[in-house]
Amino acid sequence: MSKKNKVEQQSKQEFIFQKKNYMFMFIGLACIALGFILMSGGGSDDPNVFNPEIYNFRRIRLAPTLVLIGLGIEIYAILLNPHKKKE
Repeated sequence: MSKKNKVEQQSKQEFIFQKKNYMFMFIGLACIALGFILMSGGGSDDPNVFNPEIYNFRRIRLAPTLVLIGLGIEIYAILLNPHKKKE
């Protein structure tokens, strides 16, 4: 093989991920970030005072669900094959 053929093969290499993959990755990251934002807060300024707000629906159910959905979207974005031909 000549040097010219090797250079041509290297220049034709493409990225593994395409625009569609990155779009799903950013959506997944946004879901994860939103989940962690919803999970934060609820504390009390005084450590001797208990604040039951820490156990509300948003922090116990909604936020962890959003984080898990975001992780699922990230896995989908990694496994998505944009080069697959539709038949």
